[in-house]
Amino acid sequence: MAIEVVEVLVTGGKATAGPPLGPAIGPLGVNVMQVVNAINEKTKAYEGMQVPVKVKVDTEKRTFEIEVGIPPTSALIKKELGIEKGAHEPKHEVVGNLTMEQVVKIAKMKYEGMLSYTLKNAVKEVLGTCVSMGVNVEGKHPKEVTKLVDEGVYDEYFKEE
Repeated sequence: MAIEVVEVLVTGGKATAGPPLGPAIGPLGVNVMQVVNAINEKTKAYEGMQVPVKVKVDTEKRTFEIEVGIPPTSALIKKELGIEKGAHEPKHEVVGNLTMEQVVKIAKMKYEGMLSYTLKNAVKEVLGTCVSMGVNVEGKHPKEVTKLVDEGVYDEYFKEE
């Protein structure tokens, strides 16, 4: 069984048969448009964000499988805030304010790919990214929110469903 793996970064919901996808997949013997359509279907939730995608092609059976990665935490934060980029000087500039619900939502999206064993720690990872981007949470500096998370102030967000 010959499996070829093609890894590309595509804009969510907007993959095309052009480079980098078409030239990489065309020679492998599968229908490029089917692959493109499948990628767009699976990445539409990440519209406008760069999404890592793995296409596994069985060159003998001429079949393919698509694995969609998760965009970087910073991209998810920018999407939640509707901004183009983080602060130029994160220590002196605030570009947005997330709610704790939004932070938890991002942590849940990223959870599988994180080093955290608990949702609470995943949230603290997201808060760390907020620090470097100049994004406040609940109107407070993310480091302050991290302390509050450690003190149990936001525990209602971490109850297992």
